[in-house]
Formats: sequence, C-alpha cells, structure tokens
Amino acid sequence: MKVCYNKLWKLLIDKGMKKSQLRVAVGASKSTFAKLGKNENVTLPVLLDICEYLNCDFGDIMEAVPEIKPANKKSSSKAGLTKENVAGSR
Repeated sequence: MKVCYNKLWKLLIDKGMKKSQLRVAVGASKSTFAKLGKNENVTLPVLLDICEYLNCDFGDIMEAVPEIKPANKKSSSKAGLTKENVAGSR
C-alpha cells in the first residue's frame, strides 16, 4: 500500500487555500510539502498539525491505495496464491 494525498489538495481547493498558505500556517518545511506533493510518507506530527488546522481527520486528507506492481509469475506460482484464491477463501 502507498499513501495518496489527493483528498488534501481537493480540500484546499474547496477552502480556497493555497498549498503555501497551509504550509506556513502549520509551520511545515518546503521539503515536507514536496513529499506530500509526490505522495511520499511524512511524519505523523505534520499530518496531525494539518488536520488540526483544517479541523478534519486523517481520512479527509489522505488515503491508502494499493501499489501496482509488475506481476512476478515465479513467486506467485511458487506460493500458489493469487488474488482470486485469497479472496475466495474469505
């Protein structure tokens, strides 16, 4: 899984706020906001500061999305597990 901050950017648009305004308001560095823009991991305190400032919860600014990885036929056949097999056993 990887993180995606698209919800944060949509929320800022709805509030008529620029990324730079939020960055200054929460006291985050430019490099931290660069990481947010690239959907990279940032520290929990930064996310808490953003949520506190915007009066929202984590789910309002981010989501976990599956990583799309190239299929590795050798390892999946070795284990005998596929998404269908795992999903069917639940």
